[in-house]
Amino acid sequence: MNIILLSGGSGKRLWPLSNDIRSKQFIKFFKNSEGSHESMLQRMYSGLKNIDNNCNITIATSKSQVSTIHNQISGDYALSVESARKNTFPAIVLAVNYLHEKKHVGEDESVIVCPIDSYVEDSYFKAIKDLYEHVKKSDSDISLMGVMPTYPSEKYGYIIPKDTSTFSKITGFIEKPDKALAQKFIKQGAIWNCGIFAFKLGYLIKKSHEIIDYQGYDDLLENYSALKSISFDNAVLEIEKSIDVMKYDGTWKDLGTWNTLTEEMDDNILGKGLIADSCRNVHLVNSLDVPILCMGLKNVVVSAAPEGILVSDKKESSYLKDYIGSFDSTIMFSEKSWGTYCVLDKEQASMALRVTVNEGCHMSYHSHAKRDESWNIISGTGIVVIDGEEKQVKAGDVVVIRAGYKHTIKAITEMKLIEVQFGKNIDVKDKVKYDLANNSENCSRYDDAI
Repeated sequence: MNIILLSGGSGKRLWPLSNDIRSKQFIKFFKNSEGSHESMLQRMYSGLKNIDNNCNITIATSKSQVSTIHNQISGDYALSVESARKNTFPAIVLAVNYLHEKKHVGEDESVIVCPIDSYVEDSYFKAIKDLYEHVKKSDSDISLMGVMPTYPSEKYGYIIPKDTSTFSKITGFIEKPDKALAQKFIKQGAIWNCGIFAFKLGYLIKKSHEIIDYQGYDDLLENYSALKSISFDNAVLEIEKSIDVMKYDGTWKDLGTWNTLTEEMDDNILGKGLIADSCRNVHLVNSLDVPILCMGLKNVVVSAAPEGILVSDKKESSYLKDYIGSFDSTIMFSEKSWGTYCVLDKEQASMALRVTVNEGCHMSYHSHAKRDESWNIISGTGIVVIDGEEKQVKAGDVVVIRAGYKHTIKAITEMKLIEVQFGKNIDVKDKVKYDLANNSENCSRYDDAI
């Protein structure tokens, strides 16, 4: 199978845990079969690989999410990276051209596009495989998957099938009706539109050239930021006449708010804390290293992270975007391809971070023009490289890096350290990356260093 997983957008609705880099699909809320917690990304990836270990997975994402994806999954997958956020149609066109030109997928092969952040169970992945097999022989240009509704939702769009068969032509779409209309359409056979569509690769390449003037993948990528932002629904589905739909009768949810998310969490408490017996329907999600005690609360979610603390009635939590726009937008926690960092303290001319470098990993080899740094090794062993010179370090060692010096740290075992940055203008963009092997400047598009 050829699968494109859409992983775009910023994470505001699950503040303070989510941010522009750490969207909801990366937060580890759900228990896996081994009892540890995993993210929606990890669930989606493992589910697809379990149903087809040879499936060709491409994740369409923004540059800011690349390191987090590398941190969470280490298997066989590819990335189609947008240089700017341009909605679903440009993202899918870029990914399809990447598949064709860089992965050599033929125009006659089928492709399925899925959101990466849906809450699903095993039957969903079997349905994806069924849809893929259907597209191979379908005479429709596009095939959708729609979910049999369990209630008249006002937050989902609806697909109107022509008949009651498992695979049916469609007669139209309805965009998020009110509850009364939703109930009416469900009685007429309408199903939820879950944003899953499939097509032959050549069809979409041809269709994209009718809408976008480009010469191929490299040209598209180079001029991507100038493209019009438009959804796949608006660009294609609302115009295309040859569409059918497969009905899926199973678990599928868009857990977009704290209210809907907590309904599916396996535990009421994640992180340090205690919920007293006097509480009812309370969830606590704490990523701080201090305990939180909840007493006498009802229908409340409490979430704590370096970016802030949320205490909210669950239903009211869906409106939090109206309030958080005025907060400091500094990213306080991030997963990188080599580990994680968390901002501990931020002043005008200094910043302190707690850094974890995973065993066998290393930061990129880089330098800063406008700041000095010190690394205080807390635990683990590794090798520090400064301007090509290597030195082994261990717990208790302190390393000072002056502005302009190239540097990195390689973890022999998992390493924890406190990094303190000093400078009048501390900026994440103050960085030049180099090739560690030959010490030459490296123009890599991805930023894996702090």
